[in-house]
Amino acid sequence: MTTVEDLTPRPRPPVEGALLDARGVTKRFAGITALHAVDLSVAPGEFVGLIGPNGAGKTTFFNCLLGILRPEEGTVVFDGRDVTGLPIFKRARLGFGRTFQRLELFAGMSVRDHFIVADRAHRDDGRLWKDLLNRSKPTRDERARADAMVDLLRLGNEADQPAEMLSLGRGRLVELGRALMTRPKLLLLDEPSSGLDVRETAAFSARLAKVQEEHEFAVLLVEHDVDMVQSLVSRLYVLDFGTLIASGPTDDVFNDAAVRKAYLGSSE
Repeated sequence: MTTVEDLTPRPRPPVEGALLDARGVTKRFAGITALHAVDLSVAPGEFVGLIGPNGAGKTTFFNCLLGILRPEEGTVVFDGRDVTGLPIFKRARLGFGRTFQRLELFAGMSVRDHFIVADRAHRDDGRLWKDLLNRSKPTRDERARADAMVDLLRLGNEADQPAEMLSLGRGRLVELGRALMTRPKLLLLDEPSSGLDVRETAAFSARLAKVQEEHEFAVLLVEHDVDMVQSLVSRLYVLDFGTLIASGPTDDVFNDAAVRKAYLGSSE
């Protein structure tokens, strides 16, 4: 495990074989540094966590990775390509996927239709505007791909229900499926347990782990639920006040005194 003892940024070489390699990412708002020279890498098929107390800079870092924000310093390299200056939609086409802390589903649209619209957006077949007007019927292939996702996430009983009729836990699975319809190489999950009870969190975690293992996409998880993080991720990064204070194997990081003080409120 590595810990930050000297906050002076040091250039580092690229991480060989990394799918995502963020180097020295620095972001400022009105002169206030929200991120200070943050390094993070994710290998193909790896499950990595990013934690930290509220205000640590996790969402800002996510937004820099996705292209919602542009860092003042540093680079974001994805699959060997520097994407620091690319817009969101181009990053998505390269293989970025994302879910949101606040559930973002469309009222009046069925579970299956959520998957079909995501499939069309990924394939960019020019008919997405018709979906918004409810004028375009799915093709046999589109329905087959959507049904495969329904089966994968075990949503068969809810496939034709409007998304707003689902429990929050099942809605989280719909959001996950919609992201997976874009065939991501890297899935960024922003606090997927938000609003879920213990049972729903456990069910979501189990399904996510199974799907990720079978399909071998990489995951970067931002999450406050310590039990969920420990059950899923193999490596962990910790932010505090915009600075990376620790990184390494999950158990080692959680046992680090600085991490326990910053994140868990205890140095014991």
